[in-house]
Amino acid sequence: MTIVLLGYMASGKSSISKLLGKELELPVLDLDTYIERKEGKTIPEIFESKGEIYFRMKEHTYLKEILETKEAIILSLGGGTPCYANNMNLIHEYTKATFYLQTSIPEIIDRVKNEKDKRPLISKIADEDLPEFVGKHLFERNTFYQQATYSIFTDKKSVEALVKEIKENLN
Repeated sequence: MTIVLLGYMASGKSSISKLLGKELELPVLDLDTYIERKEGKTIPEIFESKGEIYFRMKEHTYLKEILETKEAIILSLGGGTPCYANNMNLIHEYTKATFYLQTSIPEIIDRVKNEKDKRPLISKIADEDLPEFVGKHLFERNTFYQQATYSIFTDKKSVEALVKEIKENLN
């Protein structure tokens, strides 16, 4: 079975997928890491040298490539992946085990405020403008995120508690 984790930046996709993979004894694949390996560049380098349209086309191609293997994995998506190229429909052709890790704006701000330099999307946004930026972005992406089979609220929950909640939904 392929399990897909999606959500906005800092929703916990990477941390949760690692522990979930360990507990379910499934390999974990981070789509952004896969893209970087295939392209030989970091995501920010791809955006800078080739642009977002190129990146989104490659993201769709690699997502399809991964899903078509039909391997049992836990796949952690980039925050924007569900919102482009009909990717949610593509994902649901291969699995219904999709989890939206829903996180509030204040919680996201709290999680990213000290690591803005590692997140190209917000690296140049002033701290005081962050809540409005994140809120607007979440509003735009919410329609796509809500297409996930399950929504899990992440605020103030440990990674262990969230993994337990995902496993309960799988049974």
